[in-house]
Amino acid sequence: MATRTTLNEIRSNIEGFVGQKVTLKANKGRKKTLIREGILENTYPSIFVVRIDGGYDSVRRVSYSYSDILTETVEITICKDNKQIKVS
Repeated sequence: MATRTTLNEIRSNIEGFVGQKVTLKANKGRKKTLIREGILENTYPSIFVVRIDGGYDSVRRVSYSYSDILTETVEITICKDNKQIKVS
């Protein structure tokens, strides 16, 4: 069972990468997977926000909870200096 400290560890791992380019892989159910690239914009006590640049001068923000990472509903990979770091 996940404890509060586990979620805090995930949060502290992500906080260090605010402003970095990330790749999101989200499981939307019924064999639907969404893969997007964006910038980790901010972290909050319960959620983190990723800014996704859509085409035509549109910006979209999506938010996920840290429990989504814990349950592997969302996989987040940090792209830093041509290296990919998977956060879990």
